[in-house]
Amino acid sequence: MRPKGVLFDFSGTLFRIEPVDAWLRAALDARGTTVERADFEDCVRRLTAAGALPGGPHPERIPPSLAAVWADRDRDARLHREAYTGLAREAALPDAGLPDALYDRHMSPAAWQPYSDAAEVLLELRHRGVAVGVVSNIGWDLRPVFRAHGLDELVDVYVLSCEHGIQKPDPRLFRTACTLLGCDPADVVMVGDDRHADGGATALGCEVRFVDPLPVAERPAGLRALGLLERTGEGPGTHHA
Repeated sequence: MRPKGVLFDFSGTLFRIEPVDAWLRAALDARGTTVERADFEDCVRRLTAAGALPGGPHPERIPPSLAAVWADRDRDARLHREAYTGLAREAALPDAGLPDALYDRHMSPAAWQPYSDAAEVLLELRHRGVAVGVVSNIGWDLRPVFRAHGLDELVDVYVLSCEHGIQKPDPRLFRTACTLLGCDPADVVMVGDDRHADGGATALGCEVRFVDPLPVAERPAGLRALGLLERTGEGPGTHHA
């Protein structure tokens, strides 16, 4: 049997955030701030180590002052901004306004690129009558990203952690998505890149398939390779509860 519904994670699954250097350059340009090349490269290294880019490299460490906020960041938009701007401040940036400018930049559709096969897979699912949802641990509204890249009409429902106060792997978030799609969880496949967070869907009886959150150029057909339209049995990255 083919799935009646497919749920997708956002970052690292359907879309990929821009690299840290491009992110910093865009924020600097938006503020009209100039820095020497060596200083720019140092900032990139510090921001990367801090893990200040949502969807980018993970922090090497979480400062104790941000530990509580970090744990709950995806449940609330205010906490999400506080967590990531706080990490950016750990990078000792040359402009006090950069942490907020960087945070604003990462929410811009221009900061995100869809994987090469995302539109193709979503379109084929639509043509075959398969319901599609996006389930994301996130602190802001990602719908404008989908609209800007022409993919919004291919998504039936969005279930975002910050809008429900629940974050993956809590099965309640996946249950909400299945209910909104009008599908029994046993008829739904969850596609994600995080075996812990996205794997929470198995508690409901969903099948879960995984992709690697590689740069876009390095993963031209990761979604297509999951065989969502051909089968629902064992396949690449498949896990059952």
